[in-house]
Amino acid sequence: MTTRARGATVTWARANARRLDRQSLSDGPSSAAHAASGVPGAVAAMLGAHAQVLSAAELSTGLRAPGVTRTNVRTALWTDRTVVKTFGPRGTVHLLPAEDLPMWTGALSAVPAGGSPFTKDARMTPEQVEAVVAAVADALTGAELTIDELSDEVIGRTGTWAGDLVMPAFQGMWPRWRQVLHLAGHRGALCYAPNRGRKATYTNPGTVPMPGPEATAALVRRYLRAYGPATPVHFAQWLAAPHSWAGRLFEDLARAGAIEEVVFEGCGAAWVVAGDTRFPSAGPRGVRLLPYFDAFTIASRPRERLFPGAARERALAGGQAGNFPVLLVDGTVAGVWHQRRSGRRVAVTVEPLSPLDAGLMRALESRVEHLGQVLEGTPELTVGEVTVGAHA
Repeated sequence: MTTRARGATVTWARANARRLDRQSLSDGPSSAAHAASGVPGAVAAMLGAHAQVLSAAELSTGLRAPGVTRTNVRTALWTDRTVVKTFGPRGTVHLLPAEDLPMWTGALSAVPAGGSPFTKDARMTPEQVEAVVAAVADALTGAELTIDELSDEVIGRTGTWAGDLVMPAFQGMWPRWRQVLHLAGHRGALCYAPNRGRKATYTNPGTVPMPGPEATAALVRRYLRAYGPATPVHFAQWLAAPHSWAGRLFEDLARAGAIEEVVFEGCGAAWVVAGDTRFPSAGPRGVRLLPYFDAFTIASRPRERLFPGAARERALAGGQAGNFPVLLVDGTVAGVWHQRRSGRRVAVTVEPLSPLDAGLMRALESRVEHLGQVLEGTPELTVGEVTVGAHA
């Protein structure tokens, strides 16, 4: 049963239940409807799977799509090309549905750039930025190049200035042009191609970005359907965009009748897509395991409601979500977990923040079994302290 929220306060519990359902992380009607859409549908439902570590994206996707394994995700990515690995929200690497790439590139390239983090002598002029993006697009058209091969092509097409070693890197310095690598992805000029051995390669996906205003409006609607009610600040934090720009964007959409205001518990005025005011009558129930940097933990706001009490200290790192895989109990973070693989054996350690009763233990065992299916391994559950740190 669902009820309308217009004119009333949307509680955290009801908003959280709808988000979980629309993320295919519940047994509700939306989750059931998404189950048949496979890898692209799961990736679309969460607005991109964080893929800085590809195995985490495989888990995020598989845990949302019954019957999907890590092999299915890789096939969708590298063979079927129904999902694309590229630079997404916050400039970080994500899996995105291929059919949505025009929207994503149009919206991401429309986000105003912040101040440069580089020293004055390392920065590029606007003309140099455009020259590099054009060179990247040209070099990668019909090709799959490693970063070193792409660097040679970009420098050859633009000039020696692009190769100046001015960018601090992990073990040395990178050439100047590398500072706009993610921008080339946002412009649709670059995405990842299959690895060549252990080396990443890149190609040009041939995407024509949607016009900026149309794309940003579409992305706000997608975001609000997945994570609403939300404020412009929530949207800006998720996208790493200026708060003032997000505020103007929401104002324009409200004037156009595309979004409408509700009252969200703990936040005051917040927004949903116009007419999308139905929420579950009850809060979420059940147990879930989510991996590093899962989209749900990153995007759900207010964060203190998702990470209540001891969860804030145990599962966040300086307020940042995603550093630990988390245990959800009834929709909120209630522990952390870790998995270690050896051959087909997957050792899963779950550290609850409070004791689990018999019913919750049975539910946890079922989730661990599903985890093993996604990983194509044999899981072994231990309930106890997770002794490794963040990102381990």
